[in-house]
Amino acid sequence: MAGLSFSESVSATAADGILVVTIDNPPVNATSTHVRIGLMAALDHAERDAGIIGVMLTGAGRTFVGGADIREFGKPPLEPLLPDVINRIENFDKPIAAAINGAALGGGCEIVLACHGRIAGTAASFGLPEVKLGIVPGAGGTQRLPRLIGTIAAIDLIGTGRIVKADEAVTLGLIDSVAADPLAAAEAMVRDLATRPLRRTGQLAVRAEDTAAIDAAAQKVLGRSRGQTAPGQTVRLVISASTTPLAEGLADERATFLRLRDSEQASALRHVFFAERLAGKVDGLEKIVARKIETVGIVGTGLMGSGIAVATLNAGYRVIGIEQTEEAAKKGRERIAGILEKAVQIGRLDAPGLADRLQRLTVTSEMEALAAADLIIEAVFDDLTVKTELFQRLDVVVHDDAILATNTSYLDPDAIAAATRLPERIVGLHFFSPANIMRLVEVVNCAKTAPDVLATALAFAKRLGKLPVVSGVTEGFIGNSIFSAYRREAEFMLEDGALPHEIDAALEAYGFPMGLFAVYDMAGLEIAWARRKRQASTRDPNARYVDISDRLCEAGRFGQKAGRGWYVYPGGKRTVDPEVTALIEQARREKAIEPRSFTSDEIVTRLLKAMADEGDRLLAGGIAARPGDIDLVMINGYGFPSYRGGPMFAAGRR
Repeated sequence: MAGLSFSESVSATAADGILVVTIDNPPVNATSTHVRIGLMAALDHAERDAGIIGVMLTGAGRTFVGGADIREFGKPPLEPLLPDVINRIENFDKPIAAAINGAALGGGCEIVLACHGRIAGTAASFGLPEVKLGIVPGAGGTQRLPRLIGTIAAIDLIGTGRIVKADEAVTLGLIDSVAADPLAAAEAMVRDLATRPLRRTGQLAVRAEDTAAIDAAAQKVLGRSRGQTAPGQTVRLVISASTTPLAEGLADERATFLRLRDSEQASALRHVFFAERLAGKVDGLEKIVARKIETVGIVGTGLMGSGIAVATLNAGYRVIGIEQTEEAAKKGRERIAGILEKAVQIGRLDAPGLADRLQRLTVTSEMEALAAADLIIEAVFDDLTVKTELFQRLDVVVHDDAILATNTSYLDPDAIAAATRLPERIVGLHFFSPANIMRLVEVVNCAKTAPDVLATALAFAKRLGKLPVVSGVTEGFIGNSIFSAYRREAEFMLEDGALPHEIDAALEAYGFPMGLFAVYDMAGLEIAWARRKRQASTRDPNARYVDISDRLCEAGRFGQKAGRGWYVYPGGKRTVDPEVTALIEQARREKAIEPRSFTSDEIVTRLLKAMADEGDRLLAGGIAARPGDIDLVMINGYGFPSYRGGPMFAAGRR
């Protein structure tokens, strides 16, 4: 067996007529320039050597090829270009089989599609997630994938960017089989392929499918795009594969890729991508070792607490839920079990997985049970006295190395910590509801939080599959501080002449899934009203204050659950209510405000400026570490459209 090196990241061994080519470009075997050069050189060698009957491609480590090299983003591409490498693989005279050891994403999946045979290991996964970066696949994905799996399935995979595991990939027809030893299986496949004509993906015909079903699949993707360009382009390209010659389809795909790559949407989504890589990184924590967490206590098993419990169980932890009474504990357990059972019903969890999670769950009224917990998260009523008294009780019950986390949205965790025996073990973990679904967690670094406590909180959130963003202590932390500024500006515009449905329409046209006032109605107006009443005595009497939402609450208009709020809901349908318009007009008259009209652009511009100005304040005060953190919070917690990059990106704070 001879060892060969074709570039710094591509090597091979030749044995019994098969050239085994390995891509080794840590951490994810990205398709860097030296990888592309190495692959071309390996193919040159296989072409020249008459003793080579075929080629196997595989990746070192846990990844086959994880996509493009992010270090090359925004730079002029260097030859050979990936489409040229892939076209050569597909058209190679000798058989090439992929032994897919791990993730094959983006360009990695496109390499797989061009091979003549595809064997996956059990840990393999596949996807073309380019749409999440505002682009389309640029090396044949939209043209080859439908030739293997059909138009409908290809629209789903490429239009959503979702990742599929090996078993689903076989069912779809993306790969040929799954093997415990993909290298051995791929070697056998190469020997078999060498005896017969090669099946080249690009030469396959796209199978006929029902036109109505194709249209439905397309509309499902387009309906979620809300103004993003790339999903629509992926749908167009995939559908065209059934009627367009390969060369023409590839040229169209490449031109579309290049056009979108240079677009503002792609720039925004690259910003989000890089911001996520930086999120949760804190100067000084690089060498800090996180504490070991095995058992998590959750005090309060209502809507928020049960969601946190499910996320924690899903991550493999043992969970101890605490309620005030045994009856409440029983209901809490039923609530948690109900969320898990729903996951079984929709196929996201199997019966053994459900049984395992329930086996790791205890819900009780006995606070002493928390003596076994390494991390305790409170999810009780957002009242300073309630939370402080709870933490003082926990001080006596839990062991000294246990971490205490508050899930408060607005309260001062430093004030809570100051009332405890060991304030250095207090940290904020602000989950967003429903906590088992929402990805964002604000990790609040309190004044006295110990470095290893902060590191542990970050590690815990990441293990839950969450996106942790570190915030300093201020009222509302990052997200609710920005949201309050945004809401305040919207209410000013109500007094100045805009109407709720006009503001909502402008936001939805910008890309928000739902307008601000519709969100209020969905969440319920009474909680914010109670908070405003608590703050009334400390509010600056000279600051502008809009009391229209207070008047709605005084009239019993608490939102959707009451059938009326900012809107009215006959038959459950959101409808503009003339009574709300009259109430707003009355409030204007009382302040002698002469209303004026607002364009959609004016509305969005004022709201974006309010968000960015508040973001600048948070950055100046050290509450947020970087503009990208603010953008991630608003995108993942408040519906800001990701393809706009977040309020700081949109305002030019890049």
